[in-house]
Amino acid sequence: MTTGSASWPAHGGRRAALLERFGLPPDHPLIDFSANLNPLGPPAWLGDWLAGAAGRLASYPDPDDAAPARAIAAQQGLAPEQVLVTNGGAEAIYLAAALHAGGRALVVEPTFSEYRLACDHYGLAVESLALRGEAFALDLDEAERAMADAAVLFLCRPNNPTGTLVPSEAIERLLARGVETGTTLVVDEAFIDFSEEDALTPLLASAPNLVLLRSLTKLYDLPGLRLGYLLGSPALVARARGLQMPWSVNALALGLVTPLLADADYLARTRDWLAGVRPGLPEAVRALGYAVPATQANFFLVDGGTADKAQALFAFLLRRGLLARHTHNFLGLDGRWLRLALRADPDNARLLDALAAWQAS
Repeated sequence: MTTGSASWPAHGGRRAALLERFGLPPDHPLIDFSANLNPLGPPAWLGDWLAGAAGRLASYPDPDDAAPARAIAAQQGLAPEQVLVTNGGAEAIYLAAALHAGGRALVVEPTFSEYRLACDHYGLAVESLALRGEAFALDLDEAERAMADAAVLFLCRPNNPTGTLVPSEAIERLLARGVETGTTLVVDEAFIDFSEEDALTPLLASAPNLVLLRSLTKLYDLPGLRLGYLLGSPALVARARGLQMPWSVNALALGLVTPLLADADYLARTRDWLAGVRPGLPEAVRALGYAVPATQANFFLVDGGTADKAQALFAFLLRRGLLARHTHNFLGLDGRWLRLALRADPDNARLLDALAAWQAS
């Protein structure tokens, strides 16, 4: 069985492909630790809302409906002209790349593969900026040097898959350098709602070279719906809107923006769950003898030692009904690590038992 990245699924949540790969039946029970979604599940009111919104499907989405952008802008303290609603975070990534088509891009890695794919799609030459050491720290001096002739720099905060977070002071330094070099800084904050750190939204007031990408589908556990947004200066957002495909965001997604953002109770319950889980679970895994970098996200990395050992651990967990995320397609991790999502306490307890059993074996 090969460990090459080409033979592994490129994203988490790919149960069927992985069960087949390891010779397990399609109905093999699994707890999915590979997808970074909110384990609280979608808001309880969502089913009734969708049933009542069936009539929206009989019409095209209204391209002039400003209510979703107004709701996001009000929550973020921005003008509606600084908001572009997108078909998930993925469309926001591709629009950010399209704004710099044909230029040179820097990607801070290891990170989400879609940044490189989006750049390739729009003909950008891509260079990697490697995070350093097992703390996955960004070398700011190196980054500033590399920005000399870069049109755009992609950075994920908190970073997927490491869970690490570049502080806002470092972002401000990169933005200042970007003014000198003509570089736009694209910061993907898809997981910022799971972090204890503040989002970068206030920096938009003084940084026309900053683009922020967000996802609502991860926070509200709606990956099948596809709902995200892009934030930037009015001029930059207008350019991105001009590149967006017509009717790219469906009517149900557009209608859900306002009620989702209004559900303060759901967000509070999510933060309560995180406060109880994030400090304890990674520390408990460390106590078993695994290396686990500090995380500011709803997931964490576990060091398998080597790619072969990590694959053996992956298979061990899978056979015990626990689906981890491999890292074969994350540049710089090369399969040596596994990424694990934070889940509800009973699921986390099963994970700890399995990791302890692996160490004992």
